[in-house]
Amino acid sequence: MNSINPVYHHSDRMLLMELEWIQSAKENPKDFGPLYKKYYEQIFRYIEQRMDDHEQAIDVTSQVFVKAIKNLYRYEYKGVPFGSWLYRIAKSELNQAFRDRKKKKAIPLEKAHLSSFMEVFKDEEKIIRKRKLERALMELKPRDLNILKMRYYEGMSYREIAEQLNITENNAKVKSFRAVERLKAVFFKL
Repeated sequence: MNSINPVYHHSDRMLLMELEWIQSAKENPKDFGPLYKKYYEQIFRYIEQRMDDHEQAIDVTSQVFVKAIKNLYRYEYKGVPFGSWLYRIAKSELNQAFRDRKKKKAIPLEKAHLSSFMEVFKDEEKIIRKRKLERALMELKPRDLNILKMRYYEGMSYREIAEQLNITENNAKVKSFRAVERLKAVFFKL
């Protein structure tokens, strides 16, 4: 049984409280504090996992929140946590940082919590499977790896993945399933 992480899964009451914070911050940017406090750590972790430079991760995270405040008037409530919008901004800022550095994205596999993927496999030899899984993950396309990380590492619901990728919830389920199937196919070829 999976436990639900309240950081990623919000009750209707939590969503309404968050919407009140957003409306207040739209009227006065100084009221953005509760949203910043709620989301800073998870947005920072999302960015830091994708970068190989801690200081730059801090800078990019700051840029995400600066853009969020500047563009808050554009935010439209869609029934999902405010964090989904912040993740889209973070993704855009990451891409910009990588373009600026003209450097290939680094995915630190040691931070990828590979154990959550290991449930798919039932072999006896965990060390061999882990190495094999690391090689399999390296062979996946970035879009598949991104979906697997959102679903299994960050614990996002299909609805939140859909919001972040600007697709339907059903499409998020299909893409997640297919990414797992491709991972299995690569894993068993190794």
